[in-house]
Amino acid sequence: MLGVVVAGAVAWTRWPRGDSAPPTAATAYVASSTRDVGREDAAASAEPRAEAGTACCTEPPPRFGRSEGGGPPGMVPIPGGEFAMGDAAGDGMAWERPVHTVRVDPFFLDAFEVTNAQFQAFVAATGHRTTAEKPADLADIMRQLPPGTPPPSPDKLRPSSMVFRKTRGPAKLDVPGDWSQWWEYVAGADWRHPSGQDDTIVGKDYLPVVQVSWDDAVAYCRWAGRRLPTEAEWERAARGGEARKRFTWGDGAFDPAKPQANIWQGKFPYENTAADGFEGTAPVGRFPPNGYGLHDMAGNVWEWCSDWYRADTYAKAAAKGVAVDPAGPETSLDPDEPHAPKRVIRGGSYLCTTTYCASFRPSARMKTSPDSATNHQGFRCAASRTAGDASVVVRR
Repeated sequence: MLGVVVAGAVAWTRWPRGDSAPPTAATAYVASSTRDVGREDAAASAEPRAEAGTACCTEPPPRFGRSEGGGPPGMVPIPGGEFAMGDAAGDGMAWERPVHTVRVDPFFLDAFEVTNAQFQAFVAATGHRTTAEKPADLADIMRQLPPGTPPPSPDKLRPSSMVFRKTRGPAKLDVPGDWSQWWEYVAGADWRHPSGQDDTIVGKDYLPVVQVSWDDAVAYCRWAGRRLPTEAEWERAARGGEARKRFTWGDGAFDPAKPQANIWQGKFPYENTAADGFEGTAPVGRFPPNGYGLHDMAGNVWEWCSDWYRADTYAKAAAKGVAVDPAGPETSLDPDEPHAPKRVIRGGSYLCTTTYCASFRPSARMKTSPDSATNHQGFRCAASRTAGDASVVVRR
């Protein structure tokens, strides 16, 4: 959760062109005291936002909590086997290639993203405080920033998180790293208040929980007797048995008339027509499942995986032949921000569009620091199917 005002100016981090994901927590502090005049006021643009107490989704979707294939409640069986992992279409980011062969054991995966109601039960049982609800640790911030960066002022360390804001008009999408046009570091934003202190999850039990860090997601999964999926497991499941297809539903383009996922329709980042019925997050299960019976593997919210991120992970895996149940690299390295260790996130979100980001493809992989949380980032849990094996190796 980072970003530091430097001598009254803003020090921006690089961010790959064509991605709507936010900066890491560390670099977020950099912009935390600035105000982009092109951004809408919070009262008019928070995503998602509703008046306190407004109910949108208090009933679970069909199949919610059901045990399928002999698995734990709410999970579906994913068959093991080999698959081609990566961007076979050739239209993704360089770190989605080369395509390489991966073999995974059978496992279980949540049919739906973890919801507000489920996360509330976890907090009630454990007293867990999320990363966004705690003051930031100055030492953690400084470790993720380039040497010589001035430390943030004490008021920047208060509990806060990243929130998307629509801009008033067209934004310069081709400026590397200028995420400040639509992201704001907001005091009081957390899982109970996704867009800030005036937002609420009351009456929104079956929206996916957001504003959770990697550490929060790991803590929930452990409490539930589960774990985060590896990146390889996640892609295997997202493909739903469709080999080398561009999308979770096949090769056909996104159809606004019959939307396959909750993504941005209109002109990012200032005009969302909400043709799919949702401007922000959608209740879980509102869109058709993939071939394995999994909902929202494309769009809605980004999902944490257990792996550390490296841009060269695929190249190293391809050089070794078939990768068997890969748990990811031992350490992280992002050439764009070498000082900030990052974990993998998958699936894209409601902010992805067909013309900008387009990360609702099953091969799309992005990265962010484990202490980062946003209002378009959630998770789902996995469980191993091997008798007596409750987890795979998680690189700490």
